[in-house]
Amino acid sequence: MQFAGPLALRSGTSISDYTLAYETYGTLNADRSNAVLVCHALNASHHVAGVYEGQARSEGWWDNMVGPGKPVDTDRFFVIGVNNLGSCFGSTGPMHVNPATGSIYGADFPVVTVEDWVDAQAALLDALGIRTLAAVMGGSLGGMQALSWTLQYPDRVRHAVVVASAPNLTAENIAFNEVARRAIVTDPDFHGGHFYQHGVIPKRGLRIARMIGHITYLSDDVMNEKFGRILRSAVEGETVGLDYRYSTQDVEFQIESYLRYQGDKFSEYFDANTYLLITRALDYFDPARSHGGQLSKALAQATAKFLLVSFKTDWRFSPARSRELVKALLDNRRNVSYAEIDAPHGHDAFLLDDVRYMGVVRSYFERVAQEFQ
Repeated sequence: MQFAGPLALRSGTSISDYTLAYETYGTLNADRSNAVLVCHALNASHHVAGVYEGQARSEGWWDNMVGPGKPVDTDRFFVIGVNNLGSCFGSTGPMHVNPATGSIYGADFPVVTVEDWVDAQAALLDALGIRTLAAVMGGSLGGMQALSWTLQYPDRVRHAVVVASAPNLTAENIAFNEVARRAIVTDPDFHGGHFYQHGVIPKRGLRIARMIGHITYLSDDVMNEKFGRILRSAVEGETVGLDYRYSTQDVEFQIESYLRYQGDKFSEYFDANTYLLITRALDYFDPARSHGGQLSKALAQATAKFLLVSFKTDWRFSPARSRELVKALLDNRRNVSYAEIDAPHGHDAFLLDDVRYMGVVRSYFERVAQEFQ
């Protein structure tokens, strides 16, 4: 969908003539009361569920969650996925041409925040004729957007489902993001963010950024179970044992091989400037900042009912951060359901099949559906 704009941004600038890529699943009912907005995390997109005809390995990133008969049942709900501004999967981003200059945005793409994304999503819903959402839902960074919806547009959201998320990033999380960003901006192929003009991609920086991120998404237990100290030679059927003749730059442990594979794959499809923009948006999000750091005051304006889900082995967005949100909402006497799932998968658990997790979400959305049936 094309928007002539302008969309005012929190940075004090604005963006005009921008496009938002989106997908919908299911059917909007007669009174338009069954819409569910799904917000995506860092490297996902508007392609939430289903597959593209004729394309291999095109399954939506939350296909186990959204679809006919699934926890978010598209036989009941009209689900909308929107690609955020600044992303690299269809919506206007750094790799697109700035209509005001005729040149590719590159590093000149304006800074965007979680609040800006929510404003853009609201504009798209307006264009679709959807005034009120039955629910807004997201995991990780998507959960921050869901929370922000309840604060920016409290009268437009009946339910918010916030999974594996937090009211802001810890210093440790910001530090991980900064190390990843430095890997990108110090890549000789970055060229100050204008690498498009040089016909190159800062793949080395992107690889390292992804490797750092991937480590934080997994739990120690999962890493040990999947890889332990297994040598690559053992996997390839060769003689088992350390070969001290290897260069220090060689891949000897299986976990090294796995991380390099993930980094190589990521560098082929993700945009470096987009990575910088989105991780900064993560860093900036902090609804309590304008309320003297008091989260309870920040959440006083939310009127939606909430489901919050966390995972015990998620150390990047730990259960303690979800409990902060639960307490702040209860301080305001809001309707809150909370589930803390003992799943072994770390932060990635919000994307995976866990019978307890899926059961909690299914049960909650069954109650949501009763409101418009």
